[in-house]
Amino acid sequence: MKTALRISVILLAATALTGCAGDDDDDSSYDATHYNDVPIQWIRGEYTPNAGGYVDPVDVPNTVADEIHTNTASRDRVSAESTVYLRYDDDIVAVTKQPRGSLIEIQDYRSGYSRWQHHLRTSSWPDPVNQSFRGGGPGSGK
Repeated sequence: MKTALRISVILLAATALTGCAGDDDDDSSYDATHYNDVPIQWIRGEYTPNAGGYVDPVDVPNTVADEIHTNTASRDRVSAESTVYLRYDDDIVAVTKQPRGSLIEIQDYRSGYSRWQHHLRTSSWPDPVNQSFRGGGPGSGK
């Protein structure tokens, strides 16, 4: 009887471990509703690089933010003064009005939130300094 119980325990443990083995951080297992990166390759091809980021020499921030969001949907959007902020899982895209066109800056979420917090604090975006912030992207909260 002890042998049968031991075999049952081993089989249950093996089944549990097999279930965990398939849980990897491969981005392909996430769809746009669960994971969305900044479309950096698209931005590089669409806008002119400059020392501070990328430039659209013609369009205003709302238009540029719409173009970026249309290419890859952002999680949220906040407008403050002359800047539109797009939230992605691990990054923030800021599109700021320039004398001609718009400047597009991309920062990781923690740095971007710290830099632009005076505009983002009133939003529903989580503060990365807060203990409840878990970041985003695959593997979050594991």
